[in-house]
Amino acid sequence: MPQGTNSATTGNATPASSGVKEQRVTKQRLAVSAALDELDDFVSTQELYRLLQNKGISVSLATAYRILQSLADDGLIDVLRNGDGEAVYRRCAVTGHHHHLLCRNCGKAEEVEAPAVETWAARTAAEHGFTEVAHTVEIFGLCPECTAKKAAGEL
Repeated sequence: MPQGTNSATTGNATPASSGVKEQRVTKQRLAVSAALDELDDFVSTQELYRLLQNKGISVSLATAYRILQSLADDGLIDVLRNGDGEAVYRRCAVTGHHHHLLCRNCGKAEEVEAPAVETWAARTAAEHGFTEVAHTVEIFGLCPECTAKKAAGEL
C-alpha cells in the first residue's frame, strides 16, 4: 500500500463502495495511521505507543490496541506474530495476499509472493473438504546484513 494517508487509511471509505466497515475518524486513529506510514518495519503495539508518546501524541495503550486491530481487520495493515509470539503491525507496500521473510535479529521484513504455497494450501484444503480457507506463512531467518555480522563475529 502506498505511503501517505488516504481514505482507506483514515477509514473514510464507505461500506457500499469498498466492503470495509466505516470507521469513525478520530485524532487518535489518524495519529496511529500516520505513525504507521512513517515506519518501514513491523512494530508492536507497545512500541507504537512509545513512539506516539515520544511525539507528544496522547493515545492510550488500550486505544492503540483497538485501532491497530481495527486496521488489521479491515485489511489496511498486516499483522503477524514475531518470533516471541507478539503481534506486530505494518502498512505493507504489497496489496493483496502475501507473506513475509523476517529477520530474527533486526526485525527487517521482506514481502514475498509464494505461488507454490498458495497452490499447496488450496490443494491441501480441498483434499480435506475445507472451504473458505485462509492461511499465514511467515519465514524467520537472518537477513543478509545480520548474516554478515554473524560471520564477522559481531552478533
